[in-house]
Amino acid sequence: MSSQTAERVTLPVEGMSCAACVAKVEKALKNTRGVQDAKVNLVAGKATIDYLKAETSMEELVKAITGIGYTVPQEEVSLTVRGMSCAACVAKVEKVLRGLPGVTNAVVNLAAESAKVQFYPGSLTKGDIKKAINSLGYEATEKLEGHEALDREREARQAEIRRQARNMWIAWPLAIVVMLGMFRDMWIFPYFVPEFLGNTLVLWVLTTPVVFIPGWQFFVHSFNGLKRGTTDMNLLYATGIGAAYIIATINTLWPDAGFGGKGATFFESAALLTAFIVLGRYLEALTRGRTSDAIRKLMSLQAKTARVIRNGQELEIAAAEVEIGDIVIVRPGESIPVDGKVIEGYSAVDEAMITGESIPVEKKPGDEVIGATINKTGSFKFTATRVGKDTALSQIIKLVEDAQASKAPIQKLADFVAGHFIAGVHVLALIVFGFWFFLGYNAFFRPDSSFILSPYSLAEVGVFGFSLLLSVTTLVISCPCALGLATPSAMMAGTGKGAENGILFKGADAVEATSKLQAIVFDKTGTLTKGEPSLTDVIVNNGFNREEVLKLAAIAEKTSEHPLGEAIVKGAKAEGIILSDADSFEAIPGHGIEASFAGRTILAGNRRLMQQRGIDFSSLLKQAEELEKNGKTAMFIAIDSKAAGIIAVADTLKENSAEAVARLKKLGIEVAMITGDNRRTAEAIAHQVGITRVLAEVLPQDKANEVKKLQEQGLRVAMVGDGINDAPALAQADVGIAIGSGTDVAKETGDIILIKSDIRDVVSAIEVARATMRKVKQNLVWSFIYNITGIPIAAGILYPFNGLIVSPELAAFFMAISSVSVTLNTLLLKRFIPSMKREEINHHETANAASLKPAA
Repeated sequence: MSSQTAERVTLPVEGMSCAACVAKVEKALKNTRGVQDAKVNLVAGKATIDYLKAETSMEELVKAITGIGYTVPQEEVSLTVRGMSCAACVAKVEKVLRGLPGVTNAVVNLAAESAKVQFYPGSLTKGDIKKAINSLGYEATEKLEGHEALDREREARQAEIRRQARNMWIAWPLAIVVMLGMFRDMWIFPYFVPEFLGNTLVLWVLTTPVVFIPGWQFFVHSFNGLKRGTTDMNLLYATGIGAAYIIATINTLWPDAGFGGKGATFFESAALLTAFIVLGRYLEALTRGRTSDAIRKLMSLQAKTARVIRNGQELEIAAAEVEIGDIVIVRPGESIPVDGKVIEGYSAVDEAMITGESIPVEKKPGDEVIGATINKTGSFKFTATRVGKDTALSQIIKLVEDAQASKAPIQKLADFVAGHFIAGVHVLALIVFGFWFFLGYNAFFRPDSSFILSPYSLAEVGVFGFSLLLSVTTLVISCPCALGLATPSAMMAGTGKGAENGILFKGADAVEATSKLQAIVFDKTGTLTKGEPSLTDVIVNNGFNREEVLKLAAIAEKTSEHPLGEAIVKGAKAEGIILSDADSFEAIPGHGIEASFAGRTILAGNRRLMQQRGIDFSSLLKQAEELEKNGKTAMFIAIDSKAAGIIAVADTLKENSAEAVARLKKLGIEVAMITGDNRRTAEAIAHQVGITRVLAEVLPQDKANEVKKLQEQGLRVAMVGDGINDAPALAQADVGIAIGSGTDVAKETGDIILIKSDIRDVVSAIEVARATMRKVKQNLVWSFIYNITGIPIAAGILYPFNGLIVSPELAAFFMAISSVSVTLNTLLLKRFIPSMKREEINHHETANAASLKPAA
């Protein structure tokens, strides 16, 4: 028998319905290599398994269960992870998480300071996951929601800023004094720097607190990582600072030990290295939080109180306590606490914070209102329909958080480099030291040369000191901070910018895919068109007048439930025509209707009906055909057995459809339309909006195949639809864009949700995505250029030609600047405004200027 101790795990199993299922699962598990015993409980829906960890894995156990048709459900936990500082930290945390038994996936985001972990419940707990992260020296806590999360996030950010500020107050004054001591014999310093500051023992006393108070964080994080067999940027810092401090200490206390002697006391390198790195941490803490402003802004919109009517009394309660069905009162200037439907009153509501719509929207009984929007003018009452996590704002916050915690495919390169970077840099640093110690110093030594921003001449430090400083400089300058922040910080800013404009990207991958789009397919009904028939034309025959024909047709259709009839009734009412009830009504299936009113007989229907009744419409046929060519449905109206006229009804285009198509073409994107309508009607609609590629007579289930055909032509395709019957096509497309109302966010499918029904937001989505990817590429290019050029220069590649070498402290300065420059470049994305919104702003400014201009 094996001497190994068996591990026990309890896994949930779904799909079992009887004792035979239990026996089947137990048999499959017991036949799995390494399983010593398995007991399955049908009622609890769990399987308890004793297995040898060395012989089988959690994945094999799950595979044994799923392989026979049952399901092992997964759980997901979102954590906030404090203390990560570079892409190597991300790689380290992900490696440890993915190594935990039962974890199926882990995505860690540096800029969002988040970790999303999927695992099999029973194999480990959320506490185990947090413990694994905390053991690396980071701080993992479960993500909170709402205002509590906002407060906690702000507190943590402020605490980090205060901590690094305190470190700066310690590091910088002491480092400056140490630097003055090291430079005492140069330039004008002898006139005002006391002689005792040049004493190496005094410098050692001053440097020690810098290394062991502000710099202690780097040693602790490095040690915690090495215990788990992982490395990160902190190891670069700890190695660089530690090497400079230890060698300087040895050469101070034991100058004859053979490490460069009294000329190689690098106290200012250790002190300034620490000071510059802490400065970088401080600046990062200040700037990095600003990339997540979108979440904080959204959370701050939530109303804290609500005024409700309960038991006939008006009460003011916390917004979180509002229940579905409550009657809520909103007065002018107040924030709407939850989603609902207006039942009384009239007002205009500013929905800009949710939809990006700058013009207030009028609200009357029957209209929906969105929580967190601002009531502008009148008072009204509404019934609460969505509260708590179900409100549109809560759904939007969740979607933006998920998007900001995800990873774009382009980030794989940065992750790969960071994962192998730290160890590689240490090897390179050893190579640099070995080269200059054994070969380079003797081959290229120039007595007049010096380090940039350093008090040493090469003759003072000797071969060991020279080689060591080049090695330390290589370690410090090669920090992958900028590389780690390049993609996630830009994605956070980009998804936040999208949310500001009513565009919700469901993930960083959606942003990247949208930036590469070459073709967009629009569903017709409800996307390019309003999705409901409207009255468009009334053509009358000789002997009849327009109002008479429309009124009698509407009276006849008033009882009908057909959408075309409803359009005629709405059209008549919109023109102020008062409609009475018909005296009699009869539906003629497949043909039309017959009704009577005030002694007159009304017939409304298609050509076939009129032919059967022997009514001559020859004088109006040409006009009927013209209407049909324009994509309209012509309804023939006869009054008292005489041809009275034709009423046309059509699913009318949305106001901005043609403009959206024109803008997309300007962006170089091919536009197509897909519909189940007949080709003549489809081409008529497409012609109106400027689309030449029409996919007509396509059944809903075949739309996905049409998208696939375009993809097979090598095009990256987006599908724009209403997110319901277009779901298969949205899923097939490279990017699915769902047009949805502001309150139905959670119901939509696709990779992008447009909260408004304005399809010009498709253009804005592409512009935001492209602007975001430009920032990502700029950041990555800067990061790679920084490392590709910085490392060779730090290693001394230019020394044989110009005699100058970068000092460790200058390398630390460049390192700090590289990270901050990436973050500041990302923050410029906040100034980006989509072209449509920019034009609206310019229009308003022009209109305001004109209104203020004095009359001539």
